[in-house]
Amino acid sequence: QVQLVESGGGSVQAGGSLRLSCSASGYLYRIYRANCIGWFLQSPGKEREGVATIFTTTDTTTYADSVKGRFTISQDNGKNTVYLQMNSLKPEDSAMYYCAALRGDFCSSMVPSEYKYWGRGTQVTVSS
Repeated sequence: QVQLVESGGGSVQAGGSLRLSCSASGYLYRIYRANCIGWFLQSPGKEREGVATIFTTTDTTTYADSVKGRFTISQDNGKNTVYLQMNSLKPEDSAMYYCAALRGDFCSSMVPSEYKYWGRGTQVTVSS
């Protein structure tokens, strides 16, 4: 069964940190051979937008300008898990965060429609 499960969301004050986790089922890697995991956020009434991506075969990462220097995406291959470390959080970072997977030759796209599999999201709330 294809499955992506996000966790780690919560409520923090501005300047605080959270680490989100995206746990992927074995199917994604063994059968579908996903090699690109992306994190996206969506606020109420707004479109989903990309935050960061990681090309799992090379560890190459890409970040949205709004999070560069504050967020770090990483992976633990042994656990089939991708993390999003979020530091210096701002109220405008508040959103539902989703992870998604695709298989491709590159992994810099932050276009949601290009990703095939999605998790259900985890809520992040940053108070001022």
